[in-house]
Amino acid sequence: MEIVEQITHLQLLNQFWLILFFLIPMVLISRTIVAGTRFSPILIIVIFGLSLGYLLVSTGVATPGLTEFPFVDLMARTTIIALTVSFFVGGQELRKILGNKELETEDIIVPSNEETLLGTSRSQFVFIVRAFFLLLGLEGITRFIFSDGTSLFSSYYPLIAYIGIVGAIIFIDNRTKIKNKQQYFRKGLIEMAAIVVVLVASYQIAMMVQPIIALPQIFFAMMIAAGLGAILYNWTFGPTIRALLFAGIPIVLAANFMVGGSRIGDAFSITGMNAVLAYGFFGQLFWMFGGIALIMLFAKTANTRNLAPGMAGSLSHSGLTGACTAGDFGQTAAKRAPIMINIPFFGHIFVFSVLAISADRGSLWVWPSLLIVAVGVGLTILSLINLRKAKGNDKKEVKALMQFSFGWQMCAVFGGLALLSLSTMSIEYAAMAQSSAISHFGLFAAIQGEMFGSEAATLIPFIFSMPFLVHPLVFFMFGKAMENKGEMPIKPVYVLAIIGVVGVTYAIFGV
Repeated sequence: MEIVEQITHLQLLNQFWLILFFLIPMVLISRTIVAGTRFSPILIIVIFGLSLGYLLVSTGVATPGLTEFPFVDLMARTTIIALTVSFFVGGQELRKILGNKELETEDIIVPSNEETLLGTSRSQFVFIVRAFFLLLGLEGITRFIFSDGTSLFSSYYPLIAYIGIVGAIIFIDNRTKIKNKQQYFRKGLIEMAAIVVVLVASYQIAMMVQPIIALPQIFFAMMIAAGLGAILYNWTFGPTIRALLFAGIPIVLAANFMVGGSRIGDAFSITGMNAVLAYGFFGQLFWMFGGIALIMLFAKTANTRNLAPGMAGSLSHSGLTGACTAGDFGQTAAKRAPIMINIPFFGHIFVFSVLAISADRGSLWVWPSLLIVAVGVGLTILSLINLRKAKGNDKKEVKALMQFSFGWQMCAVFGGLALLSLSTMSIEYAAMAQSSAISHFGLFAAIQGEMFGSEAATLIPFIFSMPFLVHPLVFFMFGKAMENKGEMPIKPVYVLAIIGVVGVTYAIFGV
């Protein structure tokens, strides 16, 4: 028995080192490859993540789903932690805009710009490593709190939490100029504790209202985090928020792409999967470049300061959100993105309510969906008019983009589901297809949390990953824009949008 326990302990340590050397190098390599260009590292994370997951299975090291590497799945399910930080920052920015609060707070640190690796400064490297430990530690704490003792790692969650939190505390760049080290350190601990409180409170509320309506935990996490951000609008970030804002989403995506890549081989054999994948692929072109085309055509703007945060918010798009918050599309887009991803979530009480009822019914609740689409169309039209009138004014552009984010999201989510209801897809497959077609982080997290059953929760990492094969086009277009002073080429956008229209029509009616 002692030998078995020793082997188990050794396997736990092996799992930790494996996940450490899987994910962090993936993020670092992606930054190295795009160094010297204006392209986002998320593009490379997609390719490396899917390839590594597929390689592990094809060589016989692992089976689909990477059950031999449970820590990969653990990290893949930390989506809500990374988003909670974005929601908090979005709440801050919303309060500043809506309350007309012009705050020029002096930052408490000056990051080190010394290049440690090609494309990654010393402070950025520390942010990436710290974000890994934070995700691991915070997930360990929450799993320990909610654990019923039946999980394989239930007894190890305190140790996982300890390793993560200690690692996060240790990895603070000694080359960073910190004005008040004790204050900075305390801020980090307070931020960790606040994230845990938000996660626990949101889970408890979700469980309380579940008998009435099955709203997912992420909805309540958004409401609480955004509310805290609005209250603490003058909070200067400590090491926890800084790290998760910069590297949290890329690490979560890397883990999810690994899981998704491991299912490439066997997922195609599932009946009806071709239609789901086809819609996800062409839907990415349709909803992404269709939205950009509308902004270009009617709002008469093609600059990434509007396009990147506008599409990140209107689609709750995981890749664009990660690229924006990491500063890949400039500081204006980085500042606007948390606002835009928050705005549509205030309408998610309708989104998740209708989806929860649809899941119980086994089919889309059509009339409320069409009503939401109609409201979305109206808001989208209003936003395009206001964005055209803004003429470069920052506040007017932000308010117009807030309207667009809300309106186009309603069109995309429920317009897409309404279209899919015309096909032979079940509501579970339709939800997965729409989540992947717009890379919708919130819907992904809800499906991952078994809103549509255990089969959908198992398949969603793969379904969600596959449309990212379109992301070379997405990030190439944004990269070209950044090389052209932020101005995106117009004609290629229209061509891609038309291809999306044809592809979506084929996926729904022709597969």
